[in-house]
Amino acid sequence: MKKFTQQFFMLFSLLSLMAIGAVEASSKVPMPKIVKVNDHIYALLGPTELPNKSNRGYMVNSTVIIGDKGVILVDTGFTDEIGRHIKKIIAGITDKPVTHVINTHHHGDHTLGNSEFKGAEIIGSEKCKTTIETNGYDWIGIAEQTTGLKLPNTKPVAPNVTYTEGKHANITLQGVKFVMWVPEGSHTPTDMMVHLPEENLLIAGDILVDTIMPSFRDGHVKTWISTMKKIIDLKPTKIIPGHGDLMTVADVSDLRNDMIKLYATVEAGYKKGLMDSDIRKTLDLSKWKKRKHFHEQMGTNINRTYLEVEDANF
Repeated sequence: MKKFTQQFFMLFSLLSLMAIGAVEASSKVPMPKIVKVNDHIYALLGPTELPNKSNRGYMVNSTVIIGDKGVILVDTGFTDEIGRHIKKIIAGITDKPVTHVINTHHHGDHTLGNSEFKGAEIIGSEKCKTTIETNGYDWIGIAEQTTGLKLPNTKPVAPNVTYTEGKHANITLQGVKFVMWVPEGSHTPTDMMVHLPEENLLIAGDILVDTIMPSFRDGHVKTWISTMKKIIDLKPTKIIPGHGDLMTVADVSDLRNDMIKLYATVEAGYKKGLMDSDIRKTLDLSKWKKRKHFHEQMGTNINRTYLEVEDANF
């Protein structure tokens, strides 16, 4: 009987350890798809699902640019945990430290990992800095709500080096040439794209997304369309979007054409006196339906476009 009790206790302990291990394994942040762009640039393509408990909020693309003595990292993820995750992945690519972080806009899924890169210079647009300082904690609430996690150690950290809207700033970081391109408000009023002219590479943030729905919630649709035309004219051979796989200029043109058509149809409906609920019935959404998160985003996108059209025609 004693032997049976000992065996039972050992089995129970083993099963308990296995259960704990399974919980720990299930709580890990997913691995990104790592794409080697060239000998010193890597794209870390995050999951394309919306933030949830399973992915722990990881849903963003980051770019790792290895310079002379350090790494320039573009976008850091939604939480301190994701920031650490990205940091570990970088350590598996190079032993050089992250000396610079670039934020493509203020949204928390791109910036709330900033705090994990202590000592790094953080770069963004002027409006990105002021917006994070004003409502950065709101994004922690969004992260907690969408993932079901408590995030006491996630803190907003704003850029300490900024660039002005409407400008292209030519700079060199760790021996790598950059153009910090701050367009007029597009996906958000705080956007900044990163152009590496020697590689003909554009890191676009959420001004461009592949296979998923773009979010118009904070957008300025008409200037966004204009910004995309400027991207097409730039003719980058490599484009890293904010979400999804690497894109081509042809992909940008397709997305832009869909946005032009949407804006024009909403505007035509408005001028006929239709409300946005009536305009929705007139829209051809067949191409939009092929994108992930159509049902979660399309209604908001139509409403945001309608409000912009209404303001422009007031």
